[in-house]
Amino acid sequence: MITHIQGKLTEKNPTSVVIDCNGVGYMLNISLHTYSQIPDHEHLKLYTHLQVKEDSHTLYGFSSLAEREIFRLLISVSGIGASTARTMLSSLTPKQVREGIAVGDVALIQSIKGIGAKTAQRVIIDLKDKILKIYDIDEVSVSKDNTNKDEALSALEVLGFVKKQAERVVDKIVIAQPDANVETIIKQALKNL
Repeated sequence: MITHIQGKLTEKNPTSVVIDCNGVGYMLNISLHTYSQIPDHEHLKLYTHLQVKEDSHTLYGFSSLAEREIFRLLISVSGIGASTARTMLSSLTPKQVREGIAVGDVALIQSIKGIGAKTAQRVIIDLKDKILKIYDIDEVSVSKDNTNKDEALSALEVLGFVKKQAERVVDKIVIAQPDANVETIIKQALKNL
């Protein structure tokens, strides 16, 4: 219902903010990640998620659409409520949560306060496919940014190779030869595709 709130920042705490929007103050619960992203100037826009329960209406605020999307995915898992999802996004960045789930890192998810082994496994089982699909990442390719790798991949795509298949081959080459240039990566990939 309420997708974002834009207005004057009147209160800022590590767990919540109050935004004055035309004379109405909206309290939004936020993660530490969002808190760290909020600028010091008065004007602020946060993306929101409205949780409606029998006894309360609670607004959650996010500095980015990506963080809100991860939050919504997390609360779709049985046993993960809004406060647990907010704790996860306070302990880890949205990217760390996303990559942890994508690679099935139970230890990383379990390292968050209040999440046991079973819940961590459930989060990974329930969300892994969705995250791989939404963010179009392959389990193998969650690694540091590599522009040579990216250029080689786009070149292989232009040549007509399937992205996922090319990515697997390129990843193996980059792991074996981290400082390989674009030309070397493409030549070796063509031999293996």
